[in-house]
Amino acid sequence: MYFNDLSNTERQKYESRLKLIGQLSKLFSSSKMPYLYYRVAEKIYCECFGADDLSRGDVASDAVLKIANKKIGVGLKTFLISNGKSFQKIAEFNRQRSEYSDLSKLEMVKKVSQLRNNRITFTQNAYELDSAIYHCILRDEGRFKVFEEAMDLIQIEKIKLLVSKTSNIIFSDGLHEYNFNISKSTLLKRFITDNILYSFPVSILNDPFCFLESNKGNGIDKMISVVNVKDNDIIDTLYLPLYGGDKKVYERSGLNQWNARGRARDPNETYIPIPKLIHKLKSGFFPTRENSFDLLLPNNKILKSKLCQAGSKALMSYANKELGKWILRDVLQLPERKLLTYEMLKSIGIDSVRIDKFQDNTYAINFAKIDSYEFFIKEFE
Repeated sequence: MYFNDLSNTERQKYESRLKLIGQLSKLFSSSKMPYLYYRVAEKIYCECFGADDLSRGDVASDAVLKIANKKIGVGLKTFLISNGKSFQKIAEFNRQRSEYSDLSKLEMVKKVSQLRNNRITFTQNAYELDSAIYHCILRDEGRFKVFEEAMDLIQIEKIKLLVSKTSNIIFSDGLHEYNFNISKSTLLKRFITDNILYSFPVSILNDPFCFLESNKGNGIDKMISVVNVKDNDIIDTLYLPLYGGDKKVYERSGLNQWNARGRARDPNETYIPIPKLIHKLKSGFFPTRENSFDLLLPNNKILKSKLCQAGSKALMSYANKELGKWILRDVLQLPERKLLTYEMLKSIGIDSVRIDKFQDNTYAINFAKIDSYEFFIKEFE
């Protein structure tokens, strides 16, 4: 676990930020337990420890912590300490329901476990992680407590059913217990929080409004710095599909462009399709075909990129094999000349990418969950 390896200055700043938010709990709840919204917790963690915020990507980790020359994927969670062994949601598989809904209970949880493992492995590949952990802020009466444990892959071959009901299935893999809620398509993990790493008191203010009004110069400014999303430089966003029409990855175009007929092609030659509708709805989002641009990858590497082909229908790297090497080899781990299919994308829970445009006309790409492109088009229209 890594919390105790961080500097005292960083941990004191973290405690101070969490205390500030905890003090304002009565803005949201009358409970004696301090309140902590999970998105705020994520922003505080990234701000205090210099971690990369992954909230723009639909992946298994919420942040990447860099420590001792290692990149650690961090799943950030906040929940009531309760009895110290509560189930907490770790994943949702509603858009992949067709892959397991007709299976027996045992085969169902094995399939869901495989989908979960695929998502963890995909995240590790996309961000070049050395390992992954859960970092939890437990809410106790008048206190916050810090707990960490490894984000383990589920040991599918060791799964045993403990409770099997119509609505949910509780199972164990020998390392942890899980609870799959069938109707909500959500997977929960039991967190045994005996080994608390750090604990500190939180004094909940009886009148947080009075505090904010009397500290307009300090309290408000601190609040803003705490929840700063650090996306202020983003000026526009769109989503692109990783597939063609009818939810198919075509065999000879797009991510399988390397398989096109005609000239000999590098096995990494590929492009991300840009539908005509995108150019209509988001005219001017990308530069013209004559101009290249920097594209920031999730692993913080930059690809020189540009729009190509008739109608600017293709987003490609300047050296057209670099994008394919990253997506097909580094992230998806496909062998050379193996066709990518939509089913493969679906098995890891993604089928789109999010493109963010920044004020300096650079761009960033992140993978997005199933149907993100379709939802984007519907919301835009």
